[in-house]
Amino acid sequence: MTYISTLFPAYAEIFMLIMLSVILVLDVVVPGKTRTMTYLLVQVTLLGCSLITVATHEYGVAHLFNNMFVDDLMSDVLKLLTYLSVSMMLVYSRSYLITRGLFSGEFLSLVLLSTLGMMVMISASNFVTLYMGLEILALSLYAMVALQRDSATATESAMKYFILGAMASGFLLYGMSMIYGATGSLDIQTISNVIAHGTPNVSLLVFGLAFLVAGLAFKLGAVPFHMWVPDVYHGAPTAMTMFIGSAPKLAAFAFVMRILVETLQPMMIHWAGMLMVLAVLSMAVGNITAIAQTNMKRMFAYSTIAHMGFMLIGVLSGSIEGYGAAMFYAVVYVLMSLGGFAMIMLLSREGFEADNINDFKGLNQRSPWLAFMMMLLMFSMAGVPPTVGFYAKFSVLNAAVQAGHIPLVIMAVLFSLIGAFYYLRIVKLMYFDAPESHDKIYVQPDSALLISINGLAVLALGILPGALMSVCAVAVQQSLLLH
Repeated sequence: MTYISTLFPAYAEIFMLIMLSVILVLDVVVPGKTRTMTYLLVQVTLLGCSLITVATHEYGVAHLFNNMFVDDLMSDVLKLLTYLSVSMMLVYSRSYLITRGLFSGEFLSLVLLSTLGMMVMISASNFVTLYMGLEILALSLYAMVALQRDSATATESAMKYFILGAMASGFLLYGMSMIYGATGSLDIQTISNVIAHGTPNVSLLVFGLAFLVAGLAFKLGAVPFHMWVPDVYHGAPTAMTMFIGSAPKLAAFAFVMRILVETLQPMMIHWAGMLMVLAVLSMAVGNITAIAQTNMKRMFAYSTIAHMGFMLIGVLSGSIEGYGAAMFYAVVYVLMSLGGFAMIMLLSREGFEADNINDFKGLNQRSPWLAFMMMLLMFSMAGVPPTVGFYAKFSVLNAAVQAGHIPLVIMAVLFSLIGAFYYLRIVKLMYFDAPESHDKIYVQPDSALLISINGLAVLALGILPGALMSVCAVAVQQSLLLH
C-alpha cells in the first residue's frame, strides 16, 4: 500500500494505461460500426485523467521513479490542456471519420496511446524518460497517418514521416549520448548542476547540443528540418492532420523547456544563437511559401512552421516572461489550429474533401455563422486585434525586446505582415467571392457548438488574455524556481 501511495503523482498516467488496455479489449468484443461505446469510453478516460491530474496536484515539485518523472505546476497545466485539445479533436473528427470508415478502435486506441506519450514527455525529468515519451508519441502518429490503408498518398506520407522521424530520433539520441559522456548523467537536474558548477568537456557539450537542437527542430517542424510537415499534413486524413498539428505542440514545448531551459540553461549563450537562426528561417520560409499554396492543409502546414518560429522567439529571450509567453503562444496556436482544421472537416462531406482554398469561396452566403467563426480564426492566426493571436505575438515580441533582440523583433514583424496576406485572402474569398457549390452544409450539433465556442474563445481570450497569460507565467515560474 505504501508503494502504491508513492506513485501518487503518476496516477493519471497509470489510469490512462489501464483504460487503454480496457478499451482495446472492449473494442474487440462490443460490435458497432460507429464505435459509440469506445468513443464515450475514450472521452471518459480523458475526463478521468483531468480529474486525477487536478486531484494529485500539490504545491511544489514531486519526483518519483528515481527522479525520472516530475510532477510540477507546468506539467499539470500542460496535461490538462492536452486532454482538452484531444477531446476537442475527437468531437470535431467523429462524423468525418465515420463517413470514411476510419472511426475504428485502432484510431481511438492510437489517440490514447499518443496522449500517454505526451503525458510522459511533459513530466519527464530524465533523458531516458523524455526519449521514451517521444517514441510512444511518434510511433503512434506514424501508424495513425497510415491508417487509411487504401490511400497511396496517406501511405507515402506515413513512410516519409517515419523515415525522417527516425533520423531525427537518431540526432536526439546522439546528442543525449554526448551530453552523457560530458557530464556522466542522464538526469536533468544533475546535468544542469555539472554544467554550472563542474568542469565538463565544453566542446563535447556544444557538439551534443547541436544534435539535440536539430532533433528538437525536427519535432517542432522548424526550418531547415521542416520538410516532412507539408507532405504529412497534406497526405494524412484531415482528422489525423488536426491531431498532429495540435496537442503534440504542447508536448514539444515541454520537451524544449525540459532540455534547453531546465537542463542546458548554463549553455544558453550557445543555444540561443541556434534558436535565433531557426526562428528567422522558420518565419521566412513558412510565411513566404504559404502564399503560393492552393491547398488549405499545405497552407496550414507552412503556417505551423512560421508559428513555431514565433514560439522559439519567446524561448530564446531567456527570461521567465519569455518562457511564459512561449507557453501562452503554444496554447493559443493549438486553439487556432483545432478551429482551422475543424472548418475543413465541417465543410467536407462523403466523397468530397473541402481542403482547397476555393472550397471556401462564398461561405458567407452558405453559412454566415461558420464564415464568421472562420474569419475570427484567420484574424487570430494573422495576429489582428482584438483576437488572441495578436496578444500572443505581442507577448513573445515584448519578451524579445526586453532581452535586447531588436533586429529579430523587426524581422518577425515584417514576416508577420507577409503572413497576414494569405490568412486575409481566405476572409476575402468567404465574403466577396461567389460560392462554387450551393450544397447545404450539415454540421452535427456537438461540432456546431464546439466550433462556436472555439471561435468565440479566440475573440474572448484576445479581449481578456490576462487569466490564461497569468496561468502560463505562474506555471513556468514555479516550475523553474522550485527545480
